[in-house]
Amino acid sequence: MITEILKVLENDARATTKQLAAMTGLPGTEVSRLIKQAEEDRIILKYKTMINWGRAGEEQIWALIEVKITPQQEVGFDAVAERIYLFPQVRTAYLLSGTYDLLVVVTGKTMHEIADFVAQELAPIEGVRGTVTHFVLKRYKEDGEILEGGGEAKRQPVIL
Repeated sequence: MITEILKVLENDARATTKQLAAMTGLPGTEVSRLIKQAEEDRIILKYKTMINWGRAGEEQIWALIEVKITPQQEVGFDAVAERIYLFPQVRTAYLLSGTYDLLVVVTGKTMHEIADFVAQELAPIEGVRGTVTHFVLKRYKEDGEILEGGGEAKRQPVIL
């Protein structure tokens, strides 16, 4: 049952205990207990509101930064990754397979602010061997939500 509750909350963090109880057939007290336990176990990490800052009149510049790292003995990539993901500009950090080791998503008010972050904070970290920065020109869809257009995406028919 917790999986059902988690799936609903992942798509709608505002779902009430009463709504979740109706969907799962569990008593509201049991739903509350399961949610509290999931929070304590860090299964539920955060309840999130997604904002389209462009529509709110506050543009944010987003960048995807590929980072090449020299792994450290006994801790691998984790110690360098932690130094990077603790910066407040970093929204997301992933360990990757392939040419680069980390993908870091950062936001800033200007491209210059992000460039300064890369040059002054990120690149000098011991173990960082190189970076490639990609500035996001337009975000279409994020976390399953279409950001522009407001409706469902119209898919092209597949002709076999």
